[in-house]
Amino acid sequence: MCCECMRCCGRRDPRPRTVWLGHPEKRDQRYPRNVINNQKYNFFTFLPGVLFNQFKYFFNLYFLLLACSQFVPEMRLGALYTYWVPLGFVLAVTIIREAVEEIRCYTRDKEVNSQIYSKLTARGTVKVKSSSIQVGDLIIVEKNQRVPADMIFLRTSEKNGSCFLRTDQLDGETDWKLRLPVTCTQRLPTASELLQIRSYVYAEEPNIDIHNFVGTFTREDSDPPVNESLSIENTLWASTVIASGTVVGVVLYTGRELRSVMNTSNPRSKIGLFDLEVNCLTKILFGALVVVSLVMVALQHFAGRWYLQIIRFLLLFSNIIPISLRVNLDMGKIVYSWMIRRDSKIPGTVVRSSTIPEQLGRISYLLTDKTGTLTQNEMVFKRLHLGTVAYGLDSMDEVQSHIFSIYTQQSQDPPALKGPTLATKVRKTMSSRVHEAVKAIALCHNVTPVYESNGVTDQAEAERHYEDACRVYQASSPDEVALVQWTESVGLTLVGRDQSSMQLRTPGGQILNFTILQIFPFTYESKRMGIIVRDESTGEITFYMKGADAVMAGIVQYNDWLEEECGNMAREGLRVLVVAKKSLTEEQYQDFEARYVQAKLSVHDRSLKVATVIESLEMEMELLCLTGVEDQLQMDVRPTLEILRNAGIKVWMLTGDKLETATCTAKNAHLVTRTQDIHIFRLVTNRGEAHLELNAFRRKHDCALVISGDSLEVCLKYYEYEFMELACQCPAVVCCRCAPTQKAQIVRLLQERTGKLTCAVGDGGNDVSMIQEADCGVGVEGKEGKQASLAADFSITQFKHLGRLLMVHGRNSYKRSAALSQFVIHRSLCISTMQAVFSSVFYFASVPLYQGFLIIGYSTIYTMFPVFSLVLDKDVKSEVAMLYPELYKDLLKGRPLSYKTFLIWVLISIYQGSIIMYGALLLFESEFVHIVAISFTSLILTELLMVALTIQTWHWLMIVAELLSLSCYIASLVFLHEFIDVYFIATLSFLWKVTVITLVSCLPLYVLKYLRRRFSPPSYSKLTS
Repeated sequence: MCCECMRCCGRRDPRPRTVWLGHPEKRDQRYPRNVINNQKYNFFTFLPGVLFNQFKYFFNLYFLLLACSQFVPEMRLGALYTYWVPLGFVLAVTIIREAVEEIRCYTRDKEVNSQIYSKLTARGTVKVKSSSIQVGDLIIVEKNQRVPADMIFLRTSEKNGSCFLRTDQLDGETDWKLRLPVTCTQRLPTASELLQIRSYVYAEEPNIDIHNFVGTFTREDSDPPVNESLSIENTLWASTVIASGTVVGVVLYTGRELRSVMNTSNPRSKIGLFDLEVNCLTKILFGALVVVSLVMVALQHFAGRWYLQIIRFLLLFSNIIPISLRVNLDMGKIVYSWMIRRDSKIPGTVVRSSTIPEQLGRISYLLTDKTGTLTQNEMVFKRLHLGTVAYGLDSMDEVQSHIFSIYTQQSQDPPALKGPTLATKVRKTMSSRVHEAVKAIALCHNVTPVYESNGVTDQAEAERHYEDACRVYQASSPDEVALVQWTESVGLTLVGRDQSSMQLRTPGGQILNFTILQIFPFTYESKRMGIIVRDESTGEITFYMKGADAVMAGIVQYNDWLEEECGNMAREGLRVLVVAKKSLTEEQYQDFEARYVQAKLSVHDRSLKVATVIESLEMEMELLCLTGVEDQLQMDVRPTLEILRNAGIKVWMLTGDKLETATCTAKNAHLVTRTQDIHIFRLVTNRGEAHLELNAFRRKHDCALVISGDSLEVCLKYYEYEFMELACQCPAVVCCRCAPTQKAQIVRLLQERTGKLTCAVGDGGNDVSMIQEADCGVGVEGKEGKQASLAADFSITQFKHLGRLLMVHGRNSYKRSAALSQFVIHRSLCISTMQAVFSSVFYFASVPLYQGFLIIGYSTIYTMFPVFSLVLDKDVKSEVAMLYPELYKDLLKGRPLSYKTFLIWVLISIYQGSIIMYGALLLFESEFVHIVAISFTSLILTELLMVALTIQTWHWLMIVAELLSLSCYIASLVFLHEFIDVYFIATLSFLWKVTVITLVSCLPLYVLKYLRRRFSPPSYSKLTS
């Protein structure tokens, strides 16, 4: 059935496609429009959807049936408006709120869909909106522009014929990716010739895998026809950003078939746990309503048309379930959202989903992204360690002076001094050691300097003169750029590079030329990179290498400091690289090259043979230095994580980045404290390995877990329950190389296994699924885009604002709503108890005690303002809540609203209702009107006093609300002469009777509150006293 429906809507099963370059009209199937859509409803589904979400609550359905029953004459108890006006108001508030959120969502989506791009056509270049882009279009994307659709890379303006992509919004990885254009199209003289050739791309069906692609490029009009295979290296996925040059691509996939969209889940309407609990309490109240009605009819011995009597009693006692509860809670949510937006301590915070602010007060698990959320994705060179001496940020000028002295000495070369002193010798050896280390860092990398015109100097001029102001470094890894920028800051600058040579500039402005003989790129398996260069001025051949300490320890000559210092730097959260060198003679290099070429030509076990040849060089290398680079954390990440930990919230870090990087950040951010061990879960591929590794992990206690996405998948496939049980006991968990869908899966498992509330924080498109899956999604407005913040329930500008959002606003929202809901229930139970007492005294008659305006006025103008003013109440100042996050821990048990507190309020209601009614019956004089006057006035006063009893911190608006309500009641007595005798009210007899009844109903509760405060004070009162 579902599939049929999908087919009708044009959503056929995805299949491979042939895309002609520049000819979108030649399509072989229908493709979706290129639009981003984060809305929950469309124009037609909005009203049915909102009403369905409202009436699936037992609570609202009950009131709908109640209001409908008043159309039946036998069941009518009063005016129709007494039932329909409150229900209409509740629905109107909800519909308006949802409509506002949908309109906001629509305008945000429209902003993204309206971004302008250049498109190549037969008429030249035209401007098109992102939403108008079709499969087959040739789109030009400038540097630092977002790629609007999934494309195949055809041409680049870069000389080296490649481009770099920033993919952190797609996969969370900090490294830039190198992408290569289709060779055939890159060779064409101009971009416009793409439209002259007959060529097409054959591509696989759209799928979820962002790391792989299979396709072919065919040019038919050349002789012979050109066929090229296409892989992930030729793709430009949507949501990535071009980091170098201008590129041209042909659009392959659009709209919902984009890789980034397929990796996100559909937005869902979130219902707060608090609302579900209130819904549960209303079901209990409904049970009580049915029982009371049956008891009343049973006491009449089921006489006459008893079934109609049951319905009349159900309607008569319908106040037991207060319709004003929904109104008050919904208005409360709007007030909390307004307070969050207005808080000057967390500027720029936006509430996108105002239905769940109470969720923020009960979070047990926080799942956070790393790149751009905890870190700024900006690498800073922090330390150079030479074994006997280390240079930190504060002593880099010493390194600079060493480099300067080496190059000035070389240029002057004074005649040898007579008997140089020991000090100058030591100084000289130190300078040469520093120089060797800096030179190695400046040469051993994959960085290319690129020159751009800056308005003053054009590109060719800048390139010729190596203009500093026009130079930009490009590399796949931000770590490498940080290292090269550092060597520039100490005087040795990388000014030029191509496939075979490199140029460095000394502090004196002299250019040093090096020939690149061989380069061994970094891989995840080898964890190291090497380069062989020849110094053109001296002819010396040197093999430089840098890599992770684990692999380099076995390659360098024996020393006693490497392991210890690597450990020290890693504990500080620095990414450590070990740099080494080996000088080669011409014969040694020629011998190596011959063997290397031979190995590369072999057909069998090529990679193994090549690795063996390289390893023959990697022996007894001279250890030069260690470098420490730090991915700068966002402001105040450490204190914020500390606050969250003290509040009893467990923090899990889910990132698409590498294991080493993730572990460094976890240490640096103090996600893992210094005293805690880290268990790095080995890579497992099958059930047996997973079983052994889980057993090894089970033996560790109070130990943080680091696991990769691949191992996680295996564990969840075979040992889901055992793995989640162990992981939930860990103080912190780090999952690295996580796919976007995997992040959402972890959130879902945590919710199912623990039943606790989760909060997800992220800044990139790759975090959207996780944010939408969590009970509470928080988006951080990133540098790259607003995808995560648009899809989230709450949007913040910095991670540090999360502490205040949870500790202050979350805590207050939950406590206030709990007090408000129970008070509204108390207010309605009081009047229902009075009705029950009244009916039982008057022979179980189904006659209302208060009619018409009295019953509506009671829950609106007479008590609404004071009761609603509870949303301004707070038990402690916000500074105290931030200082003692342990206060938040109390809320995780759900004590502010529990069956225990509910029962206490029910008992208070029954006590007060009975006292007021029996008191009025005992003291009334001759007329029924007097009962109404005495009991109703006592009831109003009791409610106002009870609000005063519940309030913990007075706000001026609360006092205004109390006085306003009292004034409204006194003023309205003039108009209520049909219910209340105005002359009787003016007598002294009325005043003392009302005073006595009110005191008897309230005084015992004040005494009990005082005694409880005295002998069993709550935790917050100890801080405020």
